[in-house]
Amino acid sequence: EAQLVESGGGLVQAGESLRLSCVASGFTFEDAAIGWFRQAPGMEREGVACISPDNGLTRYADSVKGRFTISSDNAKNTVYLQMNSLKPEDTAVYYCAAGENVGVVVATTTAFGPNLYDHWGQGTQVTVSS
Repeated sequence: EAQLVESGGGLVQAGESLRLSCVASGFTFEDAAIGWFRQAPGMEREGVACISPDNGLTRYADSVKGRFTISSDNAKNTVYLQMNSLKPEDTAVYYCAAGENVGVVVATTTAFGPNLYDHWGQGTQVTVSS
């Protein structure tokens, strides 16, 4: 059974940093697309960053480019999201998601299509105070 377990959320002040972790199991990690999504109250879920663990290719939403970095440790089946220079508008529940056997989509503009992702974590809250 596929499973994604997120950790690392919390409450920080604007300008500070957090690192989220997502530990994956139950599917072939290297062949997947692994993404981070977020959802703020009253807002639609949006893609933040995604990675192909096979080749390290990444994609970011414009709102986080230059501030967030996604990376993977294939030996640990873990994906990280390093979030720097956090802003109050980054406040949301952050979800890790995996699309099996679709790692190639990270190279395309459809990489954040939620229908591509088969498995979702339970979410971790990130709150940024001003």
